[in-house]
Amino acid sequence: MSDSLASLLSLALPPRCPGCATPVDCDHRFCATCWQGLHFLRPPWCARCNRPFDYDRGEGAWCASCLADPPRVDGIRAAVAYGAVARRLALKLKYGGRIGVADTMAALLAPTMADGADLLVPVPLHRWRLWSRAFNQAVLIARALSRHTDVPVEIGALVRTRRTAVLRGLDRRRRRRAVAGAFRVVERSLVEGRAIVLVDDVYTSGATADACARVLLKAGAASVSVACWARVVGDDPAAH
Repeated sequence: MSDSLASLLSLALPPRCPGCATPVDCDHRFCATCWQGLHFLRPPWCARCNRPFDYDRGEGAWCASCLADPPRVDGIRAAVAYGAVARRLALKLKYGGRIGVADTMAALLAPTMADGADLLVPVPLHRWRLWSRAFNQAVLIARALSRHTDVPVEIGALVRTRRTAVLRGLDRRRRRRAVAGAFRVVERSLVEGRAIVLVDDVYTSGATADACARVLLKAGAASVSVACWARVVGDDPAAH
């Protein structure tokens, strides 16, 4: 494409804020209002799950939730806390077909990833849900994240063997029961001995991630952590 044609296209179709569609300077850039509406997650945080702390509690400190019920995953790295702007992007990707949003998410998620990852594995959809939606948003984010980090992605390592109920509104125990036994590792050699990073759009109670981690660790994965666009950090994730 020539420079002149690109310039004409940029005038006719200017880049827009991923959050509110206000014209901006370049692709994947937020307007000032949406940018200020994003709560980026950084230390100090829980040494186990990376839930942010209000103040530095010292090296190795765990949050109350992990002390009471440690997750199976070794860390949950999210770009932002779940909120109005983060939710808007997640819905645009999942239901609005705005697949370019996946790269916006991945660009902000990549700097938060811990070192040492061997493989990105997207949380799978059941085949019937995939058929109705036409794509898996976790796969799109994982592929974009792979481009930003050079960590390979394996979309076929994990499958969802049965349809599960919508988890929104369920408490933590019912969420865990709903996804118990719903995942399977396709081939042990794909994950054995490797540091796996599960990729998803939003992390809420952790029920799905724990169910995936259970089968990955049983298949010989060295470790399982999570990378996601946003995570719920409030006291009542089931309300979201």
